[in-house]
Amino acid sequence: MRIGFDAKRAFQNFTGLGNYSRFIIESLLASPTQHEYFAYTPKLNSKVQFDKRLHVELPQTSMPKPLWRSWGINQQLKKDKLDVFHGLSNELPWQIQKTGIKTVVTIHDLIFIRYPELYPTIDRWIYKQKFKSACEKADCVVAISEQTKNDIVDMLHINPSKIEVVYQDCDVAFKNQLSTAQLSAVSQKYHLDKPYILCVATIADRKNQLTLVKAFEELQNKDVDLVLVGGKSAYQNQIEDYIQQKHLKGVHIINGVPFADLPALYQNATLTVYPSIFEGFGIPIVEALHSGIPVIAATGSCLEEAGGNGAIYVNPYDVRGMADEIKRVLSNPILQKNLVTQGQVYIKKFSSIEIAKDLEKIYQKI
Repeated sequence: MRIGFDAKRAFQNFTGLGNYSRFIIESLLASPTQHEYFAYTPKLNSKVQFDKRLHVELPQTSMPKPLWRSWGINQQLKKDKLDVFHGLSNELPWQIQKTGIKTVVTIHDLIFIRYPELYPTIDRWIYKQKFKSACEKADCVVAISEQTKNDIVDMLHINPSKIEVVYQDCDVAFKNQLSTAQLSAVSQKYHLDKPYILCVATIADRKNQLTLVKAFEELQNKDVDLVLVGGKSAYQNQIEDYIQQKHLKGVHIINGVPFADLPALYQNATLTVYPSIFEGFGIPIVEALHSGIPVIAATGSCLEEAGGNGAIYVNPYDVRGMADEIKRVLSNPILQKNLVTQGQVYIKKFSSIEIAKDLEKIYQKI
């Protein structure tokens, strides 16, 4: 088969949607099945390199790039005689159904519907039109978790029979054990000289780091620090104000961390806590499991799907409960070891080999 991807975010985005797009493309390229793969992107990025088997296609028209991606791309897809086009980030080109090409769209989450207060009105309207239209015209919808599948059915009223759940794995960088020298260099770079609890997530309301800071305060444990790693938003000001008001020590907030440093930050950590109120999946949990770190995560969305029995779960609003679970893990080496062992077994279901097989079955089926 000749299979194409909307690869804009694979080349331009270095967080969630970009990581997912690169993971899917790389997993399929590594598969022994000999399909032909095409990636369509408005522009290239020298930081992103794929196997030479991938045909990378740029616009062959002078029309504005956003218009090409949302509509003009159809002419190129027909010219390349695609069998299947996969929209990797919640959308499909307008009128692609008229090309005769079979289509798949991945829907990551519907958080903009569940938590509308976090998004401007116009953004919510645009997202809903794009997501719903893509789901309706796609031959198959891929949801990245059972939680997302349920939301697509309940909120967009899509027939569950056309939705398949296909999980994802994290970048291979988190699967490689780093040397003592590499780990030490990153600790020194960020001045981390104590054992620490790690949280990797954009510092934003939904990620709920303030509750984690309050739980850390409850610990009253001067032998361990708390490290928050992620992009900054206005919510960070609330956290910083709270730290200042309470005169808290040992809380490190680190913005702008290069991706190359993340594996070492995980592997140096004693524990990872992911207190997010709601997620479509929860890749930081998978990153932590691959890194051999015990995990505590929040109940209420799909994080149990990401961590399985390799993590402990707590109500994201329960400061005391979160503190108690953190204390329990920190004080119990046997529990830490059991969580890591169970996590290593659980994450095998997210292997790139299995995910490539699942997607190939979908492409063949449609």
